[in-house]
Amino acid sequence: ISVQDTTAPTFNEALPADITVECDAVPTEETLTANDNCGTATVVFNETTTAGTCDNTYTLTRTWTATDACGNETVHTQTISVQDTTAPTFNEALPADLTVECDAVPTEETLTANDNCGTATVVFNETTTAGTCDNTYTLTRTWTATDACGNETVHTQTISVQDTVGPTLTTPLDLPTDVVCSNIPEIPELTFEDNCSTQDVSVSFEEVSTYTGQEEVYTITWIWTATDTCGNDTIITHNINVITENFIEESFMTRCYEDGEIDLYDELPFGYDTDMEWQVETDGISIVNGIFDPLNVELGDYVFTYTTTDNGCLKTFRLTVNINEDCVVLPCGLDRIKISKAVTPNGDGYNETFNVTGAADCGYIVEVKLFNRFGDVVYESDDYQNDWSGISPSSSIGSAGRLPNGTYYYVVVLKESGLDPIAGPIYLGTK
Repeated sequence: ISVQDTTAPTFNEALPADITVECDAVPTEETLTANDNCGTATVVFNETTTAGTCDNTYTLTRTWTATDACGNETVHTQTISVQDTTAPTFNEALPADLTVECDAVPTEETLTANDNCGTATVVFNETTTAGTCDNTYTLTRTWTATDACGNETVHTQTISVQDTVGPTLTTPLDLPTDVVCSNIPEIPELTFEDNCSTQDVSVSFEEVSTYTGQEEVYTITWIWTATDTCGNDTIITHNINVITENFIEESFMTRCYEDGEIDLYDELPFGYDTDMEWQVETDGISIVNGIFDPLNVELGDYVFTYTTTDNGCLKTFRLTVNINEDCVVLPCGLDRIKISKAVTPNGDGYNETFNVTGAADCGYIVEVKLFNRFGDVVYESDDYQNDWSGISPSSSIGSAGRLPNGTYYYVVVLKESGLDPIAGPIYLGTK
């Protein structure tokens, strides 16, 4: 009997099938046993690895070989395709989108990542997109986590940077609120700084006054406006209540009545405004737009005032214009003789005495007699010097002293003139 053994062993367990798995899910090898028809069999396991396109992708070839005592073999091979398709995950809480002021931009956060099959690297990138002005823009921050097989996880944070805050005053503002006009302080130069830019701040100034020319107290308002490059304004306002003073400057001019119109505005010192109106102090005359015409008035003094402001105070120019006939050469006749119509010796400088003018230029000696309404002589002079001011000498009507207000009558004789005596009324008053 020739006994032979040509039958290979058989595996006892179900044989592992070919599979495809993630790199973190590779199964351990199974333990197989075998049975032989004529005795026992041994099983030998072997595993080989074939590299893939990256560290975490490869092919495992697992081989189980069952051999009996006569060398008959049964071989089972399992192929495991290992792949890496899972991206890394970040370890930290991810930065959220923000809207911040330009001086409150946070620094970028440091993120790390973990991979299911190994390590991961994180790369940070930041881009800036300009906004409508220098201090408004958008920051786009990107963190990219990459594993050994190129799988990526990307997180993007958008930071909207805005500038809504105006500049800040850095100069101490120490100004009074109530002053006399002559003590109005100089306008200070204020400095400002901005929270997002150090040099790009523009400052404008405006002054507003309630003064119209009549107030005893008025208010000036100083307004500074500081603007940054994004158009944000900071407005500083200060009010000063001003108590007015009136400084009066006297001036005098003479003008012949035939010299033409006088533009009173031409008599103002250089540099003063001409926005206000001249006023007439002398009763009975008027001016139009500051024009005074001597042809329309009698000879004598006329007073005009002009009030304006000078460094915050009232400034009144008081101009006395003497209208005379010096430019006119009259013949020595009655037309040349001018006799006062009123005497008001009240100390105001006007019509203080009874005057007979023009006689001296012709060499005439003036004889004057003044009568009251009863015909009594209250004053007389054989050589009158234009000096009677309403005083009666003791020899006239009883006692010496000032005559009462009222109408009196004069007789003027121009000696050696060949002219008839001149008679007329004269009013004596104290107003």
